[in-house]
Amino acid sequence: MINVTKLNGDEFTVNADMIEFIEETPDTVISLISGKKVVVKEKKEEIIEKVIDYKRKIFIK
Repeated sequence: MINVTKLNGDEFTVNADMIEFIEETPDTVISLISGKKVVVKEKKEEIIEKVIDYKRKIFIK
């Protein structure tokens, strides 16, 4: 799970395993495998780093 911020400033948590792809249009849009799309403040690279960090924590245990 990773924390991201909506454009209105609300923070929420996304299941990193549910992310299908990330676009910058110029806003960052996270598309989930469910078909839902979420626009967030973070840049694509930040989200990728958060996912990598999350996966490291899981697989190190």
